[in-house]
Amino acid sequence: MITIKRLEFNPFRENTYVISDDTRECLIVDPGCQEPEEQDLLLAHFEENDLKPVKIVNTHCHIDHILGTAFLHDQFQLPFLIHPSEQPLLTASIAQGEFFGLEVQTPPEPTGFLNEGDTVTFGDSMFEVIHIPGHSPGGIVLLNRDQQCLFSGDVLFQGSIGRTDLPGGDYDSLVSSIRQKLLILDPEVRVYPGHGPDTTIGIEKQSNPFFS
Repeated sequence: MITIKRLEFNPFRENTYVISDDTRECLIVDPGCQEPEEQDLLLAHFEENDLKPVKIVNTHCHIDHILGTAFLHDQFQLPFLIHPSEQPLLTASIAQGEFFGLEVQTPPEPTGFLNEGDTVTFGDSMFEVIHIPGHSPGGIVLLNRDQQCLFSGDVLFQGSIGRTDLPGGDYDSLVSSIRQKLLILDPEVRVYPGHGPDTTIGIEKQSNPFFS
């Protein structure tokens, strides 16, 4: 059984997810903790729930989603996984931070890459990797079919989609990828986005203005 903890971090109100199962191992998706208080909040969640962090996965490498990556990596020496097309964004993280007036710790180099069709495992759990370009070139989402949950990064939101006016963005690619790969999923699949509240595939298929 998967347990999901959402923590909202940094000035962009980014959703960081800690996903654990009965083994107490956990996966951290998009660590955005920037301030010491945010870092302490994440560590307290691990300690209070007796969790063992085992991997970091970034759905993409825009600055708000990677602000805590270096901290977590330094604390636990965890494997750090991204799509290969996100490497340029990761390399430019300091410049991204300067653009927004943020001080950024240099993130670690990825220890591996995730492509379409790969899986991410921890404990007794497995997530499928689906590549959804358009918000960023190497945007990925993580799907667990057993628990009917999807971590969508900045691809799909409640009532909206990711912006495509940033470098590497492509509106047509984003919309077509969502239609072809996500809206075909079971309507009951719950979507946990990179910002804002969760939703379901069924709700978005029916009422999201970009698809209804």
